[in-house]
Amino acid sequence: MNATAFPLVILAGGLATRLRPLTASIPKSLLEIEGQPFLAHQLRLLRSRGLERIVICAGHLGEQIRDYVGTGGRFGLDVQYSFDGPQLLGTAGALRRARPLLSGPFQVLYGDSYLDCDYLAVQAAFVRAERLALMTVYRNQGQHDSSNVEYTGGRIVAYDKRRRTARMQHIDYGLGVLSTAALNTVPADRPWDLADLYADLLAREELAAYEMRTRFYEIGSPAGLEDTRRFLREQAAVNAP
Repeated sequence: MNATAFPLVILAGGLATRLRPLTASIPKSLLEIEGQPFLAHQLRLLRSRGLERIVICAGHLGEQIRDYVGTGGRFGLDVQYSFDGPQLLGTAGALRRARPLLSGPFQVLYGDSYLDCDYLAVQAAFVRAERLALMTVYRNQGQHDSSNVEYTGGRIVAYDKRRRTARMQHIDYGLGVLSTAALNTVPADRPWDLADLYADLLAREELAAYEMRTRFYEIGSPAGLEDTRRFLREQAAVNAP
């Protein structure tokens, strides 16, 4: 396999209502952690893991993200943007809108996730699986958020963010890989969520899985934000000269 990294799409278009009033006038991605916007930490991590090309799907207050990141040069990245427009499109709808910027398979990351993992290994697993998409999962057991994946024998048996069962001990880790063809079923006339797209792909046996061993961090909730702040503070202390 060519080791060149696929482009990675960051989904950063949400309203971040759980973090109000912190996000009343600033997008969640730009909330300050350790003296810098969260997005700066995220982009530096991605570059350190071999990623080179980023597409940011932006919506609410997204111009602030573009003004801050620009073309991505100071992060060693090539960054492009896709904006929802006047209507929020949902996470899968945002990917569909961004498709003209994606000539082949791509990785996708939620904009509030900090995932210190091997992105190229995930990409390689997608290539081996020969499916339209791959979801990363983590044995969460309800610890860091509500588990929503039943995973056994290397396969996702069930995935549902709304109707959870006791057999769901794993969680959608926040990183996926999709072919552009996986977006063909996303409707163009209404918002559509990535979770719904994953569920459709699973029903068609087109969703592979890759189990992660290190936990995820996220800033989508006040508790997650504080947890991520603590982790990045500890990392900065470890890496200090």
